[in-house]
Amino acid sequence: MSGVLEQLLAEESELQFDRLSHEDALALGLKLLERARLDRLPVVIDVTLAGLTVLHCALPGSRPDNHDWVRRKKNTVNRFWHSSYYVGRYYASKGMSLSDKPHIDPAEYVDHGGSFPLLLRDTGCIGSITVSGLAQEDDHALVVGVLREWLASRAGRQ
Repeated sequence: MSGVLEQLLAEESELQFDRLSHEDALALGLKLLERARLDRLPVVIDVTLAGLTVLHCALPGSRPDNHDWVRRKKNTVNRFWHSSYYVGRYYASKGMSLSDKPHIDPAEYVDHGGSFPLLLRDTGCIGSITVSGLAQEDDHALVVGVLREWLASRAGRQ
């Protein structure tokens, strides 16, 4: 397995929750919104927990198409329980893309970075946190950076 794939799996292993309430998911989404606003990023942000959209907003400069990218990225996370960036890098390492799979509808799924699973330790994927509007590596890095920062700030409280 390539170093990039190992790094992405390590992020997923590291960035897990012992508990995640609706209020926690909202606070996490607001932290992501605060970072995006501070950096004046033209993104759409989405946080979903247990099938409920906890936060969804479009910042100045984002486009209507970003909403569809968010939807398809989070569909990928919900189906594979991996970040959408990992799924893309995984298939790229095999010389293909997710859309090459006959059972995957590219209108519903995309293997571009920007959506990350909300993983409950010893349980699995219970939601997603998603950004669209930047290059896929930057969408992914933004989400991972905020997740890492938020989890570190709550380490003593979980």
